[in-house]
Amino acid sequence: MPPTFDPGSTNRLTRHDLGRFPGDTLFDRLGRAVCDAGCLPRKELYEAWEVARRTRRLFRGGRVFDVAGGHGLLAHVMLLLDDSSRDAVIVEPAVPESAAALRDSLVPVWPRLEGRVLHGDVELEHIVIAPDDVVVSCHACGALTDRVLDAAVRASARVAVLPCCHDEETCDTGGLTGWLDAPTAIDVTRARRLAAAGYRVRTQTIPAGVTSKNRLLLGEPDRDASRRRE
Repeated sequence: MPPTFDPGSTNRLTRHDLGRFPGDTLFDRLGRAVCDAGCLPRKELYEAWEVARRTRRLFRGGRVFDVAGGHGLLAHVMLLLDDSSRDAVIVEPAVPESAAALRDSLVPVWPRLEGRVLHGDVELEHIVIAPDDVVVSCHACGALTDRVLDAAVRASARVAVLPCCHDEETCDTGGLTGWLDAPTAIDVTRARRLAAAGYRVRTQTIPAGVTSKNRLLLGEPDRDASRRRE
């Protein structure tokens, strides 16, 4: 990648950028499709890719719920990386115009995606999540991240979130701000809350060059521990 090409830029990827994705790797093919769509910021391609590939290394199969997914790139990438998932649902009350443009650019390249990425215009608390499903959210603002975690825990489903917009007034710092800055305290408290709910917790980061809000929190129910307690 040329040094002048900033993956964290909010500039839109367009057909002028096609030459930056010349290879035959899945990522380069995805990059060219996003360029053809011509409607997404550069950083969203890299965020979706980095979150999806780390999530899929751990969590395979299941229906995918992409909360606050907007145009749905993360949902599509989750299916591309693991075709054993039946479909993906974008939980987004206001579907942007870019959703159709992105779909129309991706499906001709990967026809198997046709009809498998759906938009669910419902409140997060009203969606039906199964224990084998995967709930993901990239930059769910403020307390929305906590609602995503709560929804996953209620269903005993796997979850991966990349939090942002940490708000001390609406998010729990766990009383840790004497030692940690508020955003870190909030995310540590979230991780411990998942652990207390019987989840196996993993904490990772995506490259800081893509976003400074780069802490990825992943959790899956520790079913072995649950059986041991029984």
